[in-house]
Amino acid sequence: MSSMAYRYKFDEKVDLAEAEDTMLLSILAAEGIYGQARVRMDCRYAVDSTIGVILLDASSDVGQDVAGIFTAFLTKEFGPQHFHVCRVELLAGGRREVR
Repeated sequence: MSSMAYRYKFDEKVDLAEAEDTMLLSILAAEGIYGQARVRMDCRYAVDSTIGVILLDASSDVGQDVAGIFTAFLTKEFGPQHFHVCRVELLAGGRREVR
């Protein structure tokens, strides 16, 4: 079984803690649309500070909308040149980038 996600890779100029704060703000914005309970059930993300990556589950409408909000906020806050986002397929044993 697999699910879709977005992988955000940040360059060294971006403080990953600030990017995670922006994720939390994006999740709060989604609560205005879906309500706190649905966002709590349907939104998941992970941070890997060793490689400067945030992975956001996009297998639900909530995840898709959080990804759109997060991407827009990141673009305004850090600039599009300081991060890269791509869709990935999450597999039981790892992940594979979708081209």
